[in-house]
Formats: sequence, C-alpha cells, structure tokens
Amino acid sequence: MLPAIVKENLPRLTRAIQQLATSPDLDRDPDAAYTLADELTGITAMVAEKFTNDRTADGIQKALQLTVGAVSLGLDQALPEAEVQAGGEDPDLRALELLIDEGAEHAFQIGFRMIKDLSALPEDALVGEYDTDPVYAARRLRELFIDLCQTDPNQNWNGSERYAVMLRQRKEVQAIVRLANWLRRHHSEGPVSDTDLNAEGVIALAVIFAVEGGGRVVARTGQKEFERFVKSVRKNKPDFEEGWAALVAAVPAQHHPVLLERIASYRQACTVLDHIRGRTAMKTLFAELENYAGSELDADYS
Repeated sequence: MLPAIVKENLPRLTRAIQQLATSPDLDRDPDAAYTLADELTGITAMVAEKFTNDRTADGIQKALQLTVGAVSLGLDQALPEAEVQAGGEDPDLRALELLIDEGAEHAFQIGFRMIKDLSALPEDALVGEYDTDPVYAARRLRELFIDLCQTDPNQNWNGSERYAVMLRQRKEVQAIVRLANWLRRHHSEGPVSDTDLNAEGVIALAVIFAVEGGGRVVARTGQKEFERFVKSVRKNKPDFEEGWAALVAAVPAQHHPVLLERIASYRQACTVLDHIRGRTAMKTLFAELENYAGSELDADYS
C-alpha cells in the first residue's frame, strides 16, 4: 500500500514571510522585513498581555502561535487564495504585499474581528442568561480565539477552513433562534419573555399546534390547552397541510427556510401528530409532546 500523500498547508503568514527573500518590494524598501518583524513582535506582546502569560516563556510562545493564526486568518479573508490564483497571481506573494502595504496589524485586526463576530453568534439552540453575560462572552471569545488561532508557524494549519464550517453552523443556529424569538413575540396568548430559550422546542410547539388551523401562533402551552387542542383535532379532523400553510403565511419570509424545513421533518416523523387522531391516551400524548417541546412546555395543569 502506498503511503498517503499529505499536502503541505502552512499558515498563510509563514508562507508570506518565506517570500521575503525574493520579493521585488524589498528592492524599493530594504527595511520592509524589519518593519514587518517589528509589527509582529508588537502584536505578539499585546496578545501575550491580554490572552496569555507575558511573564513566562510558555506564555510568549503561545502568544506567538496565536498571532500567526490570527494574522493568517485575516490574510485568508482579505485575499482568498482561489481568487488570487484565478487572477494569475502568486497567493503568498500577494499576501506579503498586503503585509508590507497595509501592515500586519491590519491583517491581525481582520482575523480577530472575525473571531469576535463568530463568538457573538449562538452555538446552540438552547439559549440561557449566561449567553448574554459580558463575563461569559469574554470567556467564549478567548476560548474561540485560542481554539482557532493557536498554531505552530511551521506546521500545517486549517484554521480558515474550520472557521468557515463553524460560521456556517452558527448562522444556521442563529436562524433557528431568530425564528423562535419571533414566534415567542407573536404567541397568540401574549408574548413569552423568559430569559432561557429552547428554540427547537418553541418551533416544535408552533408546528404541531398549527395543524389545528386558523393561523394561531403557539410558542408555549400547558397540559390543559394541549388537551383542548387534541380534542379539537380529533373532532374536526383538520387538514394538516392547510394549517401549516396558514402558519407559514403568518410568519415573515426571512424565517421561512427554517420553518419549512421543520414542517417537512414533522410531516415525515412526529409521534404526536402520528398518534393524535387515534386512541392514544392523553397522558401518553403529553409525554410525547414533552420530548419535542422540552422546557418550553408548562407541565402544570393550567
């Protein structure tokens, strides 16, 4: 068996610095290399002070690794390699030109701002009070910065690819949370304003209760209201598709992709909807509803 071929993919900053020996820009500015080194030293000192221990060799080493990752992330964002190659340019030389023309601080700020914006996006559809606490927000930023940017300058790095995956995933979660917040604000019995949010639970309630028809928005319910709902569905035998269409019509278009995906999923498999028209006991149906709604379901008989 032949050994696997591993393609070298050093951090963008490392690859740009390797171009210093052959860069024509150095002929015009012989101090460019010293200026770049001085900038990177200053950034590393700042990172060490704010994110590591600047009084130890390990802290300085970690700060250097974070600087390499953050600057590389910024370069990848400012100069997408595929686009540079499509234009017939050398991506690494183009990155070096940006460092010389705009400065390493410019690239670092781009990379760090990307991390900061990413840390502000919800990671999970379960949102609690700690998600908006500034102390925890700062901790999440630090942890994400270290997770994505700490890299050995001389080893392969895939931070930009990981960032792109995380950004896509978090934007998907953000869309779910935004739909749930809209449903809460427009709950037919009055806005729901709890600090904690189970976004998937809110959407589940809205989709399930929509089959009754009428375009009502249900983001929170209790056992008594659920029993009324079940009896209504069993007596009137509504068209589920008409009920879902009415819900979609009531919700703003920007939330439709998430809502339609959830409706399609519940159309295919939802034990509550599968059993609601039959003779399944109310207690069993309510227990099944708890599996979907979670903490958004008031268990008290009210």
